[in-house]
Amino acid sequence: MYGPMGVASLQLSLPSTCRFRQRPVRCASDERQGLFNRIAPVYDNLNDLLSLGQHRIWKRMAVSWSGAKMGDRVLDLCCGSGDLAFLLSEKVGSNGKVTGLDFSKEQLSIASHRQNLVPKACRNIIEWVEGDALDLPFPDGYFDAITVGYGLRNVVDKHRAMLEMLRVLKPGSRVSVLDFNKSTQPFTAATQEWMIDNVVVPMATGYGLAKEYEYLKSSIREFLTGKELEKLALQVGFSSARHYEIGGGLMGNLVAKR
Repeated sequence: MYGPMGVASLQLSLPSTCRFRQRPVRCASDERQGLFNRIAPVYDNLNDLLSLGQHRIWKRMAVSWSGAKMGDRVLDLCCGSGDLAFLLSEKVGSNGKVTGLDFSKEQLSIASHRQNLVPKACRNIIEWVEGDALDLPFPDGYFDAITVGYGLRNVVDKHRAMLEMLRVLKPGSRVSVLDFNKSTQPFTAATQEWMIDNVVVPMATGYGLAKEYEYLKSSIREFLTGKELEKLALQVGFSSARHYEIGGGLMGNLVAKR
């Protein structure tokens, strides 16, 4: 996650084609939930600026690694403003189904607003759900693929989140988790921290969001390395797991098979 253009109280109406369901969010951190609500209006703009547009390439890679295909029922967990959900809708087509789940109502409102911009054939197959990554409101073995973009790092209980993903996946299906890479290489880690201090926070300051983005360094430090993510996936019951370093080692993508 990188990224309000406008004020944090921006209100967006939900398009009539959108189904928007609420679920109680019991286990999410109130502080983090509030943070994502505040940054929602400028989240996409900052993503483009801070990654020089590269996040779009990384997200396409994450969707490809998920193995989603025509006719599949898929989940974009911690969906934010919907980038991966929209890419998934292209993969599964008009006979498929995409669910985007997030704990931020503001992010979901923006995703719903953006829904009118995707091809009409894919527009009606996307449903937005306000819910908790630690208590997914779906039955066992429900999805053919799951993506998570810059979300697992911000979940308060990563073990439980991985267990929930395993539970709702069909046997043989995959989860693809894109996030910042917690590098074990000193130079890469130092470069990452320098960019946050000298690029990310100053740019966020221009939007009045310096404090909201200062948390990035600590969230990466507290995250898991690629090897630790692989180990976690195997511990909870995935049959295989591999972590790929991308973006020069600044980003990473975990691919785990149920």
